[in-house]
Amino acid sequence: MATDQLNLPFDPIERAAETWRTRFGPSSAMAAVTSIMRAHQILLSQLDTLLKPYDLTFARYEALVLLTFSRAGALPLSRIGERLMVHPTSVTNTVDRLERAGLVRRRRNPRDGRGVLAEITDHGREVVARATEALMGADFAMPMYGEAELEQMFGLLRTLRVAAGDFAADHRADHGADHRADHGADHRADHGADRRADHRAGRGTGCAAPGLANKY
Repeated sequence: MATDQLNLPFDPIERAAETWRTRFGPSSAMAAVTSIMRAHQILLSQLDTLLKPYDLTFARYEALVLLTFSRAGALPLSRIGERLMVHPTSVTNTVDRLERAGLVRRRRNPRDGRGVLAEITDHGREVVARATEALMGADFAMPMYGEAELEQMFGLLRTLRVAAGDFAADHRADHGADHRADHGADHRADHGADRRADHRAGRGTGCAAPGLANKY
């Protein structure tokens, strides 16, 4: 799909690169950076267009998907910000919008009774499933690339992210530990809620039931 097509008779970035080369010398980095910035604008516009029928932006969609990946269907707001790599204020605003739409609810963290979890609702699961189907059907607005090209692109951009300190270059070695830590956090959250429910029902404090979905 294509939105906001400019249909210019020339490539402004290529033209700028030629002018840059004449005045300052060659700089492939300048051409690459400006291309990436423009690609970001294009992709965000097209993804938001795909998600508009579901009253979602890509930022809100990402948050919903993250919650579906959680075993308990709920995560602390701080964890959401960490995983989506956004400022806490952005997380709060995103969760506010999702809550008003009935896609998530806030609840107290059973681990300490003070922290707040964002929990996806049944309606939220239905909406994110339909939205995901739409995005997958459109190849996330990148149908012009083959699988090998997309994998190469991911690898090239990953190098930049490692250099910027997004994550450790050898993070794959720590993935198992990270998964176990997340699993434990979700289990404790579920277990605390189940214990309180059992206590109210007069059933004692048995073990928590398994989580709802695979962990992120």
